[in-house]
Amino acid sequence: MVVASGLIVLGLVVLVVGGDLLVRGASGIASLMGISPLVIGLTVVAFGTSAPELAVSLSASSGDAAEIAVGNVLGSNIFNVLFILGISALVTPLSVASQLVRLEVPFMVGVSLLLWMLSMNGHLGHVEGSLLFGMLLVYIVWSVWQSRRESKKVVEEYKEEFDKPPKSLWDSLLQLVWIVLGLIGLAYGSQWLVDGAVMIAKSFNMSELLIGLTIVAVGTSLPEVVASVMASIKGERDIAVGNVVGSNLFNMMCVLGLTAIVVPEGVPVPQTAIWQEFPVMIAVCAVCLPIFFTGGRIERWEGAILFGYYILYTTYLVLGAVGSPYAPILGKVMLFGLVPLTVLVLTISVLTALRRKPESPVSEGIEEADAG
Repeated sequence: MVVASGLIVLGLVVLVVGGDLLVRGASGIASLMGISPLVIGLTVVAFGTSAPELAVSLSASSGDAAEIAVGNVLGSNIFNVLFILGISALVTPLSVASQLVRLEVPFMVGVSLLLWMLSMNGHLGHVEGSLLFGMLLVYIVWSVWQSRRESKKVVEEYKEEFDKPPKSLWDSLLQLVWIVLGLIGLAYGSQWLVDGAVMIAKSFNMSELLIGLTIVAVGTSLPEVVASVMASIKGERDIAVGNVVGSNLFNMMCVLGLTAIVVPEGVPVPQTAIWQEFPVMIAVCAVCLPIFFTGGRIERWEGAILFGYYILYTTYLVLGAVGSPYAPILGKVMLFGLVPLTVLVLTISVLTALRRKPESPVSEGIEEADAG
C-alpha cells in the first residue's frame, strides 16, 4: 500500500513537471517559428496540458490496465468542466469574448456524442481511432483559420501570455531540452502512476475504470487546473475557458484516437462506462451550451453549480465503490432532483439573456468578437 501510494505521488509529480516543461518548450519553439500566440494557446498549450492523459492512456492500454485509459479520458473531461471551470468562475466571473471558444463548445458536444456512438460495441479499434485523429487534424486547421477572425481584445490577451520567443541560440536550444525532458518525464511518470493505480485497485478490490475516473483523472488534469486558475486570477478569461474546452477536445480526438491507433488490440470500453460515464460526460459538456449561449459568460453562481456537481458526482462514485446503500439514493436525488432543477435554472438564464437590450455589455462583447 505504501509502495503503491508512493508510486502514484511520484508519478503525478513527474507528470505535472513533465507536462509543464513540454508546454514551455513547445510554446517557445512555436513562437520562434512565427506561429501566432492565439494559435499557440488554442492548440500547442491545449495539447501540452493533455499530454499527461495521452502518456497514461498509452501506458495503460499497452499493459493490462486498458480500463484506466478510458476512465482517464472520461474522468478528465468531467473534471475539466465541473471542477476547473467551476473553480475558475468562482475566482472571477468568466466573460468569454472569443468567438472561437464559443464555437468550440457545440463541437465538443458533437465529438462527445460521436465518441459514445463509436464506443457502443465495447471497443475502439484502428478505424475509429483514425477517424478521431483525422478530426483532430481538421480541428487544428480550422482553429488556425478561425483565429484570424478573432477580435483584437482576444488576440492581445493571448499575445500577452504566449508571445515569448527564445531570445538567443542558447535559449532556443534550452526549449528543445525542455521538450526532451518533458517527454521523458511523461513516459516515466505515466508508468509509475499506472502501476500504483493498478496496485491500489487490486488492494481495495476497486475497478480500474473507477481508479481512472478519480485518482488518475484528477492527477493528469493538474496542468489544466494550474493553467486555467492562474489565467482566471490574471483576468485572462478566454485562456481559462479555451484551455479547458481545447483540452477536452484533445483528450477525445488525440488521446483516445491515437491510443486506439497505436495499441494493436485497440482500446476496450467497459459497459459501465458506456451506460454511465459517457452520458455523464455528454451531459456535462452540454451544460456549457446554455451557459455560453447567454453571451459567453460564466457567473459565480454557475461556477458554484458546476463545482457542486463534481463533489456530488465524486461522492456517488466513492459510495458506489464501497457498496454503500446511500449511493443509489444520491444517484436518484441527482438524476430526478438536481438535474431537472439545473435545466430549469439554465433555461430561465437563457430566456433572460434573450430579453437583454442590444446595448448591453454582453451584446457589445459579442459584436466586438464578430467584428474581429
